[in-house]
Amino acid sequence: MVGAISSYLVSPAANPLLLFGGVALVALAIIFDALAYRKRESTAKAATTRGIVLSLVAGVLMGSFYPLVARAMRGPVEPGGSPGPYAIAFFFAIGVLISTIPANLLLMAKPLDGKPPVAGSGYWRAPIGWHIAGILGGAIWCLGAVANFVASGAHLVGPAVSYSIGQGATMISALWGVFIWHEFAGAPRAARQLLVFMFIFFLLGLTAVAVAPLY
Repeated sequence: MVGAISSYLVSPAANPLLLFGGVALVALAIIFDALAYRKRESTAKAATTRGIVLSLVAGVLMGSFYPLVARAMRGPVEPGGSPGPYAIAFFFAIGVLISTIPANLLLMAKPLDGKPPVAGSGYWRAPIGWHIAGILGGAIWCLGAVANFVASGAHLVGPAVSYSIGQGATMISALWGVFIWHEFAGAPRAARQLLVFMFIFFLLGLTAVAVAPLY
């Protein structure tokens, strides 16, 4: 929601009713997803203040980067005036690298789940397949980010629609958890019913966002 609204303010494009209506439907889908996972647990775990604060801060940070990307690509139009989507992706990758190293070291020294600190030497003891999967996952994410940046530069689409469509990744992760990892095998019937509503609202929301530039 932060990313869609702020990106729209930077560069208004598409039908706002369809765009923000679709974002609201996706938000409802995520709520249904959370309720389904809560129903799945035999004993519900109480949310801590620390966990809620961390989630809110992470959400605001996650939604705040995209309008900056959109603004960077909408500088002066003369040659050399503003970077294109491919240059933006390069700078973005550099920023990810620079920020990841201190963030990883901090979280390894003080894990958020309260577990003992993790030694950096464990990285080298991990199976090679894990490293390959990590590199492949990063490459796939970066390819998607480049496509997303390119789409946001299109006048018809705009950054708000492009960013909102990118949040369809949440539905993909839900599909993966339900059908590949079978996270809800043996879950109560109420949990599975909530999942049905989740997928319905996800599809409706993403469809509304996708057609917003056409109306």
